[in-house]
Amino acid sequence: MMTHFLVLTSAVGIDEETPDQVAEMVNAEPNRLGDCSVEFAVSGDVEIPQIPGVDVNLVPASNRRKKLLIADMDSTMINVECIDELAGFAGVKAHVSEITERAMRGELDFDGALRERVALLKDLPESALATCYAERIRLNPGARRLVQTMNKSGAFTALVSGGFTYFTGKVAAEAGFALNQANTLLLENGHLTGEVATPILGQQAKLDTLNRLTAEQGITPADAIAVGDGANDRAMVEAAGLGVAYHAKPTLAAAADAVLNHSDLTALLALQGIAESDYA
Repeated sequence: MMTHFLVLTSAVGIDEETPDQVAEMVNAEPNRLGDCSVEFAVSGDVEIPQIPGVDVNLVPASNRRKKLLIADMDSTMINVECIDELAGFAGVKAHVSEITERAMRGELDFDGALRERVALLKDLPESALATCYAERIRLNPGARRLVQTMNKSGAFTALVSGGFTYFTGKVAAEAGFALNQANTLLLENGHLTGEVATPILGQQAKLDTLNRLTAEQGITPADAIAVGDGANDRAMVEAAGLGVAYHAKPTLAAAADAVLNHSDLTALLALQGIAESDYA
């Protein structure tokens, strides 16, 4: 009895031989969703094959198409950690990056780590925010197509970040998110004060947003797909019907339903059974 889909994804594409080899292993016919994704309808007790350069995930067949996409920003939807890049303009990137890495691994309290890093940005001119965005920040591959396709399907899309509203507003507009939320850097006389507005939006705020949005949309967390890369994404990833760890720290990968290390963000569409021909 078919209960799950085994989904193969890779940013560089799936060759012709791999689906046939997997088909023999799982005793199921391949359904090619596109150049970069293939699925197999299987029972839930299949052995998960290990394929170099390919992400292989097993997802339930029931309630597969999600009605809410809730996504982290830094190192998930975009290529960098914004606070680390800002720290580069302040001459303290190495120190800030080390704190960020430890916080994302779950080794530090998020609120305290954020306050410590923002304090190191004190007196940075406000103009550095615009320069940082223009010079350092790019959408990750597949980000806009993921968001636009979810919008096209009628899903609600939300960007939730422990970073800063200056950046989430721009990234949300560029990718097409319906909503964005993050922390607010405080400014005075055109310079950063070294403080962030309270309350600080961290792991609990992301979970609260997931629960609030599902209630507002008349759905449940089981109808959501959540994606992130760090420890502060864990609660929302665990609560969502499909929680995805994208090029993630081990603490999040261990908690996620699906793990993506070799794919771009359109793999989140493949996990839902959406073919490339239906992408926005």
